[in-house]
Amino acid sequence: MTYKHPAEPDFGGTIEKFEADSKPWWPDPVLPEGKPNVVLICLDDTGFSHFGSYGSTIETPVTDALAANGLRYSSFHTTALCSPTRACIMTGRNHHAVRMRAISNMDSGYPNMRGALPRSAATVAEVLRESGYATFCTGKWHLAPMSQCSAAGPYHNWPLQKGFDRYYGFMQGETDHFSPEITCDNQIINPPGTPQDGYHFSEDMVDQSIGMIRNLHSLVPERPFFMYMAFGSTHSPHHAPQDYLDKYRGRFDDGWDDVREAWFARQLESGVVPKDTQLAPRNPGVEPWNDLSDNHKAFANRLQEAFAGMLDHTDVQIGRFVEFLRQIGKLDNTLLIVMSDNGASQEGQSTGVFDEMRHFNALPENVDEVMDHLHLIGGPKSHSNIPWGWAQVGNTPLKWYKQNTHGGGVRDPLIVHWPDHLKGQEGGIRRPFCYATDIAATILDVAGVGMPEQVNGVDQMPLHGSSIAETFTDADASPARSVQYFEMLGHRGIWKDGWKAVTRHRRGTPFDDDVWELYHLSEDFSECTDLAAEMPEKLAEMKALWWEEAEKHGALPLDDRGAGMLFRASRLPGSPTARRRYEYLPPIAHIVADACPSPARSFTITAEIVHDGNDGAILARGTPNSGFALFVKDGRLVFDYNCFRSHSRIEASGALPSGRREILVEVTRNQDQSADVEMKIDGAPAGTAHVPLLLRIISSTGMDFGRSNAPVTDDYQAPFIYSGEIARVVFQLPEVATKKDRKADIRAQARAAMTRQ
Repeated sequence: MTYKHPAEPDFGGTIEKFEADSKPWWPDPVLPEGKPNVVLICLDDTGFSHFGSYGSTIETPVTDALAANGLRYSSFHTTALCSPTRACIMTGRNHHAVRMRAISNMDSGYPNMRGALPRSAATVAEVLRESGYATFCTGKWHLAPMSQCSAAGPYHNWPLQKGFDRYYGFMQGETDHFSPEITCDNQIINPPGTPQDGYHFSEDMVDQSIGMIRNLHSLVPERPFFMYMAFGSTHSPHHAPQDYLDKYRGRFDDGWDDVREAWFARQLESGVVPKDTQLAPRNPGVEPWNDLSDNHKAFANRLQEAFAGMLDHTDVQIGRFVEFLRQIGKLDNTLLIVMSDNGASQEGQSTGVFDEMRHFNALPENVDEVMDHLHLIGGPKSHSNIPWGWAQVGNTPLKWYKQNTHGGGVRDPLIVHWPDHLKGQEGGIRRPFCYATDIAATILDVAGVGMPEQVNGVDQMPLHGSSIAETFTDADASPARSVQYFEMLGHRGIWKDGWKAVTRHRRGTPFDDDVWELYHLSEDFSECTDLAAEMPEKLAEMKALWWEEAEKHGALPLDDRGAGMLFRASRLPGSPTARRRYEYLPPIAHIVADACPSPARSFTITAEIVHDGNDGAILARGTPNSGFALFVKDGRLVFDYNCFRSHSRIEASGALPSGRREILVEVTRNQDQSADVEMKIDGAPAGTAHVPLLLRIISSTGMDFGRSNAPVTDDYQAPFIYSGEIARVVFQLPEVATKKDRKADIRAQARAAMTRQ
């Protein structure tokens, strides 16, 4: 009566009526002993020249040592943007094919831009986990639609559902490193420290990374692991401890022109760029350093000092992790990869920004007004980004930036370190063209694991990347590819056998009017000699090839529509913001910004509380740079609206009585985009205030009830926990918004999301 069990049709024993007549069987354990560990470290917005080993004078001794004892790649390319590159390195497929044409906040209505990876493109973590690896992820994710990243989920695009056993990090494109929005596994949690405690997220994520491996090593040391560490550094905001900021004071006073020349000279001397490389001219919009005002120079330098301090601090954290691997005897058999997701950022504009929210609200930075706040840059009260001039220095010797498909956007540092496998190759430079999709292919190759035809019952699309493992021991080897297309926000490029055609697209103009350039990259590293006019047949061949590859990999249609269409899906029914009335029943988890009610127009807040006589935050949204908060201080109820450190404040005249209270805050926007605010307690007027400018995008940090993730005002320090009961909070938005208002809100939302790549 032998039969097959429905759960195990391939059962290797026999099953009869009684155990005495049956034969037990156990499958062989999946334990890939001897396989290498893999650590993939991805930095954010770190340009080709930012590491010391790639030319910089910023101190990065740890990554420099990894390069000196490993390999540097000088022709590693990415997609030019955050989410798309991460989709490539996680899946080994081109970004359009896996629905990640741009950042995961967007859904264009076409299959190439849904903001979520399809099940037909399993991640390297999913494959390795099925092969017996432990899989860990810390840091930035940004591979899920942000409308799905609240505590309401859905969770199927979160790291644990994409192959990772453990996760500790932030889901969005950026975070405040002093007061981060943290997700641990499938739960949103509060930061474990404050700036006053000396807390910084980069240190925290490395502590968590070490802890995950420490647990594994203590219990099953023979099990290999895959660790994906995605630092928020060096994406804005550029945050570093004060001693790192102080360390770089005055180091860049020579200005971006002289510093770029110096970094270029270091590149030539080290051999990381060919000896015949030209230094690209200044990008349009980058002014000669000597033409800047003294205030502009002082502001630009302080921004660059914050960037340098953050990168230096990150390098130290990488060092702590590497030292831990050495101490437990795991470093020698660990393939350790360090890379960046795209070139240095252009989102700081020509002046740089003290607070990026100004840009989202279409407010230009005034370098003269910001002089009184220079000492705050890099600390908890800033949200800064570098200007174009310093960004191009970070991309030396290349032209253009992140988002662009020229070298400055797509050519990035890549360091490989693997002591057991690279003996005799230490310090080598590898020059073959390689691409982000090759990372996943290489990891699977060294782990001895192929991409299955099916994962979790779903047929898999083939890998588009090729392993670069052969180049580890053979300097002349090249990955098995002859062509690679690029497309980002309408900018396009195509590489084939050492040639590259590329174009920058101007939004709103016909794609057929784009002007293409042609470069022989094998002889022109920095894309300085345009051969398009001399070789029209070659250019036509490359352009035709671009269309062929674009169709093959799902890059079509080319799309430069406005933000309204790209963000339309974030407000579809079933998403957190698809409503005008928001009812919260605290205590609840922190709410990420993309799930918060829009404060761009008139709104009312009604809070039902049972006051216990103690101070604390009833609700808070934002940071010290911008936001609003309703709180009790010194016994009195206070509402504070913070518009870039300009505060509109209402304070009740007397103490808030204990017991059940209903608090109303009514914000009424005026035609000139100012607002009038009235606060009431149990229906009785408690004060008014005028807000000179009601911000359309108030903060990249979301909202809390009963605590404050970051202090919105100097009246208190976070977390400022409220010990009374908060029974209900209702946000009511206008039932009808004008078409003009809706468009303006969506444009601001798009600017914010694009800068948080």
